[in-house]
Amino acid sequence: MFGRKSRDTIDSLIGGSTTIDGHIRFRGGLRLDGQVKGSVIAEPGEASMLVISEQARVEGEVRAAHVIINGQVIGPVHSSELLELQPRARITGDVQYRALEMHGGAQVSGKLSHDQDDEPLLKLARPSANSRAG
Repeated sequence: MFGRKSRDTIDSLIGGSTTIDGHIRFRGGLRLDGQVKGSVIAEPGEASMLVISEQARVEGEVRAAHVIINGQVIGPVHSSELLELQPRARITGDVQYRALEMHGGAQVSGKLSHDQDDEPLLKLARPSANSRAG
């Protein structure tokens, strides 16, 4: 119990004014607000979380257990646990997931493929009260 990190902990942040040309490998949690021209991949076999914020852009492969996207990804996306596509998510590439939560407004230009180990779990998120047009 003590000393154990929550799986939803963000360990690292790449700020909005940062541009990286090259691949990123990480453990634990990573929040990306900047630009990456290269793959963003979590260490396999470990609990991981990747947050791609609204202003972020990735040109390359994205791979982690829990992936939350509200920015732009140009390349394949692989989520071994949960993939959350927020309203401003824009993906150009094929997507592989175990469980998928997709908010209204999110866009995927590519093929959606469920991990064949389990029954698909799809959840359409309800629009929040703040997102309704008045």
